[in-house]
Amino acid sequence: MAEMNTVQSNKLTELCDEYRSHNGFNPQDYLTYGVKRGLRNPDGTGVMAGLTNICNVHGFLIADGERIPDEGKLTYRGYDVYDIINACVEEDRFGFEEVAWLLLFGSLPDKKHLDHFKDIIGYHRELPNNFAEDMIMKIPSADIMNKLAHSVLGLYTTDPNPDDTSLENSMRQSIQLIACLPTIMTYAYQVKRRAFDKESMFFHPVDLNLSTSESILRALRFDMKFTDSEAKLLDLCMILHAEHGGGNNSTFTTRVLSSSGTDTYSAIAAAIGSLKGPRHGGANLRVRSMMMELKDSVKNWEDEDEVYNHLAAIIRKEKGDGTGLIYGFGHAIYTLSDPRAVMLKRTAEKIAKEKDMIDEFNLYKTVEKLTPKVMKEIKKSDKVICANVDFYSGFVYDMLGIPSDLFTPLFAVSRIAGWCAHRMEEVTYGGRIIRPAYRSMVHSKNYVPIDNRTGD
Repeated sequence: MAEMNTVQSNKLTELCDEYRSHNGFNPQDYLTYGVKRGLRNPDGTGVMAGLTNICNVHGFLIADGERIPDEGKLTYRGYDVYDIINACVEEDRFGFEEVAWLLLFGSLPDKKHLDHFKDIIGYHRELPNNFAEDMIMKIPSADIMNKLAHSVLGLYTTDPNPDDTSLENSMRQSIQLIACLPTIMTYAYQVKRRAFDKESMFFHPVDLNLSTSESILRALRFDMKFTDSEAKLLDLCMILHAEHGGGNNSTFTTRVLSSSGTDTYSAIAAAIGSLKGPRHGGANLRVRSMMMELKDSVKNWEDEDEVYNHLAAIIRKEKGDGTGLIYGFGHAIYTLSDPRAVMLKRTAEKIAKEKDMIDEFNLYKTVEKLTPKVMKEIKKSDKVICANVDFYSGFVYDMLGIPSDLFTPLFAVSRIAGWCAHRMEEVTYGGRIIRPAYRSMVHSKNYVPIDNRTGD
């Protein structure tokens, strides 16, 4: 068997060598033909691909053709996310469901409509009959994001009218997905614990009267106990992750698939697959791994020189994962600040004091302070960068006792509100299938009969 595996490995290497010998591009060709890699303009801004009423992400100004750094601002349907969160804090209430309504419908709900919407969400929190047993328990996955995508596709089979793309049907499907995706996530995690971690799994009955964040914490804890401040902190995280414009990779994925006329489940499953990527939603896991190594390596967390030297070693690829990246910094749009990171940082400090984790929080602040300096001095980069939402979100989840397996899935169960809003906007008003162009670099060749071909 070992010999067979070695032979197969060698064959695979040969096949990959064959691929490399006939593929690849000259980087200069991208400039020669004006190809906007990553759908980015030369100045780093995104190629304009559509119109939206759902969200605006502001991070810089353009003056005389130059990009001028500016404080970040995030608005949902025209409302500043700071104002939404501050109102929820002042009124001591949960806000994710209100934000989901706002993103889907475009207006702030009054109390009557919000209460009714919460009832609908609660009603659809439970999964279809036998779905958990057949789709989740019988086919466990070590990766919760893959299980989320698989389960969303599985919901297609339980839908009596899955392919109808009318606004009415898309709205129904969207609300049901927003409601039940957290349940799928917590079930998938419990099954993963048993199948791959060899730990006990437990399932609690769904309480239809709880908010989304309360439902998640209750499902993850054996004793079902959590504090109100914990639930409201998770609720804040979900609000901040609920939407981020049509150009981010997973939302654009949703719109691309939706423009083809495919069903809601296929579009959302694809978005989950996009969000899993470490260059997108999976970055918060990279931050956590990076910070764990830093905490182990740096003896004195208050010594800025020691922290600086560790960060410099990461950039020089001497530490970290070898990529030379300090995760949790930089963004395609934000320059001076990411409003999501600002809000998480402010809230995290308060909870860190309550959880006796203030030393660790201060270490995060030190890394945030030093990273731009390290980037400038070691990497010789003058690019203005700031901490992004991924930098503090993992720390907040750690304080809440949420396992790292769920860091990115929690992003998904929050962002699905935005995905669904963009899907309905694309299906209702987009009007054309999204199809960018690729320049072919292939030259015409004469076909050679197989007996006349010679190997290289």
